[in-house]
Amino acid sequence: MRQGLNRRDVLRAAVAGATLHSTGGHAQSTWPSKPVTMIVPFPAGGGTDAFARPMAAQFTRLSGKSLVIDNRGGAGGTLGAGIAAKAAPDGYTLFMGAVHHTIAPSMYPRLDYDIEKDLVPLILVASVPQVLVVNAKQYAGMDFKAFLAQVKANPGKLNYGSAGGGTSHHLAGELFKQQSKTFITHIPYRGAGPALNDLIAGNVDMMFDGLGSSAAHIKGGRIKALMVSGNKRSAAFPDVPSAAELGLPDYNVTTWYGVWAPKGTPTDAQARAIEEVRKAASTDEAKAVWASQGAEFPNLTGAQFDGFVKGEIRKWAQVVKASGAKLD
Repeated sequence: MRQGLNRRDVLRAAVAGATLHSTGGHAQSTWPSKPVTMIVPFPAGGGTDAFARPMAAQFTRLSGKSLVIDNRGGAGGTLGAGIAAKAAPDGYTLFMGAVHHTIAPSMYPRLDYDIEKDLVPLILVASVPQVLVVNAKQYAGMDFKAFLAQVKANPGKLNYGSAGGGTSHHLAGELFKQQSKTFITHIPYRGAGPALNDLIAGNVDMMFDGLGSSAAHIKGGRIKALMVSGNKRSAAFPDVPSAAELGLPDYNVTTWYGVWAPKGTPTDAQARAIEEVRKAASTDEAKAVWASQGAEFPNLTGAQFDGFVKGEIRKWAQVVKASGAKLD
């Protein structure tokens, strides 16, 4: 089973057409005429934050108006999504969502929002492979094969932290269990940041995390990367072997992040938001951050991003069904 962004499809979609929400007169729009709030549905320190904050800094510098990050963690990112979906559609609330929000419809029996009906997809801003990370001190001398042998020898005794039930961290762990024929216990947190803190402290054994939130800790020696998902190594961490190299050719999980607006947001504000976010993510400063975290800037907008989201919802529904994953 192959998960994550297909590069060829992304490039094809990017070339396919112009933005769905562009309008002929949007160049004269006064947006933004005041600070803009971006709801990030996880606590500070997670992968979403790792891209939202540097992007917000460049947005503020280029547009002259602040893009204020509002962290609203909880319920695997669905709490913040619900708040964003109910926000006034005046163009001054944006939402930085992630792959988790295309998994949630299959995991949560009751959501107080509909990602396809209540939020308008604007632009896909980052795509990053996931990485298997462990506590650097506890597993200092182990490579992936030695670690896997320990996991197999102790079924159910080792655990993995996630950003919450129904997140890509959770499903990446379930997929790993399927493909490696192992059993590890899921420990959900209220975001990747808190989970990483417990991993660093040695309170959980491993995480299947996006490089966006793990990169700085790997480089700082606080956690150790044993495997990066997919069939190629990350340019940011060339010494970490890929899943395909290690005998898991179908373990290809990608974390991605995008920007939405509440339904009903004026089309000129949507178009300007896409334009300003794209400019912010295209600066040398943002490119350096993306590169340091092994991330790409897919730059899918409007109709192309909408189609991508719909495809991800279908794909993750199949993974949830096949794995039998449930909320803890």
